[in-house]
Amino acid sequence: MSEVQINAQSQIPFLDLVAHHRPLEEEYCRVLREAVRGARFIGGAEVASFEREFAAAVGAPGAVGLNSGTDALRLAFLALGLRAGDEVITVPHTFIATTEAITQAGGRIRFVDIDDRTMTMAPDQLEAAIGPRTVGIVPVHLYGQAADMDPILKSAMRHRLWVVEDACQAHGATYRDRTVGAMGVVGGFSFYPGKNLGALGDAGAVTASDPAILARIRQLREHGQSEKYVHESEGYTARLDALQAGFLRVQLPHLAVWTEQRRQVAQWYRDALGVQDRVRLPDEAAYGKHVYHLFVVRTERRRELQRFLQTRGVGTGLHYPVPLHLQRAYEHLGYGTGAFPVTERASATLLSLPMFPEMTQDQVGRVADAIKAFPW
Repeated sequence: MSEVQINAQSQIPFLDLVAHHRPLEEEYCRVLREAVRGARFIGGAEVASFEREFAAAVGAPGAVGLNSGTDALRLAFLALGLRAGDEVITVPHTFIATTEAITQAGGRIRFVDIDDRTMTMAPDQLEAAIGPRTVGIVPVHLYGQAADMDPILKSAMRHRLWVVEDACQAHGATYRDRTVGAMGVVGGFSFYPGKNLGALGDAGAVTASDPAILARIRQLREHGQSEKYVHESEGYTARLDALQAGFLRVQLPHLAVWTEQRRQVAQWYRDALGVQDRVRLPDEAAYGKHVYHLFVVRTERRRELQRFLQTRGVGTGLHYPVPLHLQRAYEHLGYGTGAFPVTERASATLLSLPMFPEMTQDQVGRVADAIKAFPW
């Protein structure tokens, strides 16, 4: 028996992209052959078709394909006219791409804490954070769960602020009767390989209803061009490759099924773990549909449990162990320990368990059994 076979039988990976992509391999090869035989690598019909199909899936009038989720957010802020000194409110419990997109577009970050149940933006923190230089709000739909958008949108409307949704971890998640990415002025998505809809490399997209914003982002992604060699401004090389667009088109029809498989895995975890005094399972808000990009539990003995699970062949992840306001990159903002207690508590106790659509009930049971076997 090969080493690969031994590992596959004895270990439960945090994420299994091999199992995820194997059924689609022949379709990926078809996309590659067509691209090579037609010499279609940048832009073209494949990208345009994906943009239409993804916009329809989100329920947005339009979409623009880009090279990453980070640039999706960054170009959105530039298209909205973010200027030096403008403040944008977001949360410190997210990946740094959310905030570096703000600062790289010229803005300043202002943080608010998260809600303890959903681990997304706490709407009741917004009013105190809004100041004379605030121009926008960026709620992050984290781990596959939508932020509580109605009060966020109401605050934005009251103060005439725009809202950009960071939906990079929440493809297909819903808030009431709306899909994430179709509520703010712009939605930003990542198709990094590990995402619920993941390319075979880096890729991203924005969704929006305003044709002028979509047009501006199209210019920015290709050196500020309105047409070839006609530049309205300086721009960037931020295009979505035709190959990645083709791979994403292969996957998109499967997203709904994969989402339900993720939700089934989450339910298996709940059934297998039950009510745990030492492990807090993720809360699913009544206002929406969680798509479980990650299955994140909380425990006071996070490090010890993670090491124990590793000895049992169970892969885990940490999202995110150091809050952004305590990162060296943001020391200049002047936040210290205690500034955002809910975020800090979450960062100290969160542990991401294995989660992928192909995960079996037996694998979930083995993870649960390992957690129960930990010497609490």
